[in-house]
Amino acid sequence: MTIRRYRASDRPALFEICVRTADAGADATGILSDDELWGLLFAVPYAERHPDLAWVVESDDARTIGYIVATDDTDAFEQWFRDEWWPQFAARFPRPVEAVTREQKLITYGYQRGPGRERNAAAYPAHLHIDLLAETQGLGLGRQLIETLFAELRRRGVAGLHLGMDPANAGAAAFYERLGLESLPAEPGGQAYGIRF
Repeated sequence: MTIRRYRASDRPALFEICVRTADAGADATGILSDDELWGLLFAVPYAERHPDLAWVVESDDARTIGYIVATDDTDAFEQWFRDEWWPQFAARFPRPVEAVTREQKLITYGYQRGPGRERNAAAYPAHLHIDLLAETQGLGLGRQLIETLFAELRRRGVAGLHLGMDPANAGAAAFYERLGLESLPAEPGGQAYGIRF
C-alpha cells in the first residue's frame, strides 16, 4: 500500500470511505436517506478546497482505501463552506424546520457552519478528517497520513491543528492520544483534540 496525493479521480472513493466509517468508525451505509451526505459534510469539500492538503492510501490493486483531508485555516474554510460549497446542495437537502433525527441534525449542521463558530480555531487554526477502511488499520498508515499532513502544516508555519470526533469511537481517541494530541474543549456530546506545532 502507498500514500500519495489526492487526485480528482479519488472523489467517489472519498464518498465511499466516508460513509463506510461514519458511524463512530463503523459502516453507516443506509443510516441516512442519502449516503453521500456524510462525504459532502466531512470529506469531499476539503479535497475540493485544499487538494494540496489531501492524501490517500492506495492499495496494491490500485483502490483508494483511506484518506486524510484538511484545511490550514478553519475560519476561512468555514466561510467558503457556508458561502460557496453548501448552497449547491440546498435543493437536495432542504433545511429542516426542526432537527430531531440524525439526518436532520446533520443537515442542520451543514447550514449552521461558518467562520467564528469553532472555539479552538484561534489557537489551533488547522483541522483534519481522516478515515481508513478496516483493511488498512493497524498497519501504521494512519500515523503516516497524519505525519505527512503535520509536516506540510509545519512547513507552512501553521500554529496548530484541532479535530473533532464522536466520543463513541474509542479506538480513534486512543490513536490521537498516541500521536501526542491533547484533549480540547468540545461541544456537548462531542470530543476534540489538538496539537501545537
